[in-house]
Amino acid sequence: MTGREDTVALNYDEIVRTGLSRQVAESIRSAILEGRLQVDDRLPSEDELARRFGVSRPTVREALKVLAAQNLIRARRGPTGGNFVTQPDPEGLSRAITDAATLLVAVGVFNVDEMVDARLETESVCCRLAAARRSDADIAAMQTEITLQQQDGVSDEDFCASDVRFHRALVGATGNGPLRLMMFAVIESFIPITNMLIFPLRERNRAAASHQKILNAIMAGDGETAAAVMREHLEGMRAELTGALDRRATARVPATQTSTTFTKGKQP
Repeated sequence: MTGREDTVALNYDEIVRTGLSRQVAESIRSAILEGRLQVDDRLPSEDELARRFGVSRPTVREALKVLAAQNLIRARRGPTGGNFVTQPDPEGLSRAITDAATLLVAVGVFNVDEMVDARLETESVCCRLAAARRSDADIAAMQTEITLQQQDGVSDEDFCASDVRFHRALVGATGNGPLRLMMFAVIESFIPITNMLIFPLRERNRAAASHQKILNAIMAGDGETAAAVMREHLEGMRAELTGALDRRATARVPATQTSTTFTKGKQP
């Protein structure tokens, strides 16, 4: 522990008397994000924080709960205990991003075309980086999923789960932490959502063959070919999605009306 709690430059200016705990939490959060508080630094005691911010201890306690829920601090008991700045958890942040993305899709903020476009651009970048940086373990992980996808009798659910794992392994092969974080919503949210629309109609042989071509190009260090095959693969998926949405729209519109309820790019 660094014991820097007496020297940390927190902003203790008087705060507005509304949403006090939120404001205290935001002030401490800003200090962490700006580097004035660093990992393993101990925060001042609840009494000291209450005095410096001019608020009650229960208000400080609520603020600390907010920071703990955001995985920014952790509590430790005992003589050397207290509240310490913690290393952010990439997995926890990724889950939060995925949950937010899934919600935005569910309420229609993101439509199918947008999701496919996002995948076209980002996964093309991943293909190029993976071709240059992939490890034997990355290759093995992708090949395992392709082998499963080529098996007879695999269920729709298992095929779709394998599809997610293949693309997850592809992103992992880039060896780029920030890219893995940014791609988490694409892989863990967008792919399952689009698969829900088309998995009963999915042409498994075509999908598995595309995955194999992508992997072969990555193994050969040919990022451009891998990216080109990925784009062709995703454009084919776009056509499947459009057809699925058209069929769903037709089924929902009375026979005496034309099918205009859903248009390409609109979320069902």
